[in-house]
Amino acid sequence: MPYTPIVGTLGYVLSPDGREVLLIHRNARPGDLHLGKYNGLGGKLEPDEDVAAGMRREIREEAGIECEEMVLRGTVSWPGFGKHGEDWLGFVFLITRFSGTPLTENHEGTLEWVPRERLLDLPMWEGDRHFLPLVFDGDPRPFHGVMPYRAGRMLSWRYSR
Repeated sequence: MPYTPIVGTLGYVLSPDGREVLLIHRNARPGDLHLGKYNGLGGKLEPDEDVAAGMRREIREEAGIECEEMVLRGTVSWPGFGKHGEDWLGFVFLITRFSGTPLTENHEGTLEWVPRERLLDLPMWEGDRHFLPLVFDGDPRPFHGVMPYRAGRMLSWRYSR
């Protein structure tokens, strides 16, 4: 059977000094699959856009800022991750320069600047703890990972560069 995942983007916006990351605290919608968790910004790709354009659009919609520089840090395939077991394929970006002033909230929750050293202390998807260090490490090569989920739980993680 062919793999036909939902394609999405996930972006981590760095503060101008590089010490903080803009995250969303998903605390606004009671039925949200991500309720209570911190996450990067992003979402589903539209049929008429490439992944870079999709990332820029999602950052604009969710944070009210414009991406001026961004780097593709990697991809993650999440078989079974969706609310009803849908497969996802995510393109993970680091936004290193932006213009504008970020919103403080949107329809999904509160936007917060979090010190990079505190990222792994936050409530988040257990799988995020595995790939987040790769987003911020000094290795210029993108990572490409597979993280199967079942019933909302990560089953395994592997990646290559």
